[in-house]
Amino acid sequence: MRLRLVRRNNDSWLIKVAVPIASILLAILVGWIFLALSGYEAAETYRRMFYGAFGSAYNISETIVKAIPLALAGLAVSVAFRMKLWNIGAEGQLYMGAFAAGGVVMMLGDWPSILLLPLMMVAGFIAGALWGFIPGVLRALWNVNETITSLLLNYVAIAWVGFWVFGPWKDPNAMGFPLAPRFPEAAYLPVIPGSRVHIGILVAILVAIVLYIVLKYTRWGYEVRVTGESQEAARYAGMDVAKNIILVMLISGGIAGITGMIEVSGITHRLQQDISAGYGYTGIIVAWLARLNPFAILLVAFLFGALLVGGFGVQTYGIPYAIVLMLQGAVLFFLLAGEIMMKNRVIISRED
Repeated sequence: MRLRLVRRNNDSWLIKVAVPIASILLAILVGWIFLALSGYEAAETYRRMFYGAFGSAYNISETIVKAIPLALAGLAVSVAFRMKLWNIGAEGQLYMGAFAAGGVVMMLGDWPSILLLPLMMVAGFIAGALWGFIPGVLRALWNVNETITSLLLNYVAIAWVGFWVFGPWKDPNAMGFPLAPRFPEAAYLPVIPGSRVHIGILVAILVAIVLYIVLKYTRWGYEVRVTGESQEAARYAGMDVAKNIILVMLISGGIAGITGMIEVSGITHRLQQDISAGYGYTGIIVAWLARLNPFAILLVAFLFGALLVGGFGVQTYGIPYAIVLMLQGAVLFFLLAGEIMMKNRVIISRED
């Protein structure tokens, strides 16, 4: 007996829905088994995680706060993934966007919000786009693997921000911590009263709507999809593949840069060493779990935000936060395995 994988002729809608759900359920099951073997009460742990994420209006608002950068990071990488470009650099692009937004505040901090906030967002987009442009142009012109270049640029961006908050921009009143001076209130994103939920949520929704329309209904969106399926077919049809690769990476990096701007303007209110809780990396899982659908990314980001916030809650129960990271990894593992099963059928045949 032997097992063979045979490619499916088409994907049914049932399989497309069932695979992500099964990935989450299997990840929960693996987490349950791990907790039980480690001597923890799995049911109580999951109950506390659920309460920590949804148990009160404040907890729900904190879940939304975490979901905003996850949604934007997921939307950012989904643009590149549509074209089969593996932008693993959203984390670094996020940091560069935060750096550029902080630079605008350092120079123009006394400007009114109506001018300062748009300039910060534009600067964040440009900085992130530049960080996406580098691996994009290397791939387009010299076929350099963008997975490696975008990943390595993450470390450069994080070190670059570290240089400024440890050096030229270090706040003398920060008691030695690597923090830039606190932003003036004009650089704060407006929030819902009584919570930390800021208008970044509207930005994420708007970006999702724009991406959906552009990628589904415009000529350029069609070119992105065709190029993702086959660059040779795109070239044969007269499409400028190199230009589209660069443009896709620019947009992908720019959205990630906006994510960084929103974090420093909406949450930290200053540039600091640890701007991101790995949002750029988690955004990859969010995008894949949502199957690159912009609106599904918003929903999955909310669920992952709940996972993060709930993970903080279980620490009071004596559960290490690493369990949350393990659950994220398990979701990705089963999702990738499910992707293989979704595109292929398992054939059992008898060996001759």
